[in-house]
Amino acid sequence: MQEAGDERAWTWCASPSGEQPNEQPNEQADGGADGQTGVAVAEPEDQAEREQAVEAKPAPPRMDTLPPYRVLLHNDDVNDMLWVVDALVELTPLDRERAIEVMLRAHTRGRCQVLTTHRERAELYVEQMRSRTLVATAEPAG
Repeated sequence: MQEAGDERAWTWCASPSGEQPNEQPNEQADGGADGQTGVAVAEPEDQAEREQAVEAKPAPPRMDTLPPYRVLLHNDDVNDMLWVVDALVELTPLDRERAIEVMLRAHTRGRCQVLTTHRERAELYVEQMRSRTLVATAEPAG
């Protein structure tokens, strides 16, 4: 039953035992004559009340983006050009055509940016490239 002046609609949640609860408009029903229990939940009827209920919830904490790092490939006189291209294709998301461009630029200019990512992944790429005897470094972008 609703009290006088109470304009909210009541929705009943089933008790943990799955039984149908009685219909008393209080926070916790004590149990009717047949011993059933349940929880009354007031639902706002108009849109304004719903918007207020949504606005009252705190926003989740904002996740800042991680600072970008550049992975650089350096020229060396040890590795064959084809070996460098194959390693770049296998270790990075570069396709073969882009890996050839990166290898040639590193060969002619001394170093070339392979990709930009967050620090942890950049360090992983550098370690993987070094395990293939490539000379690579990571540095903050910007």
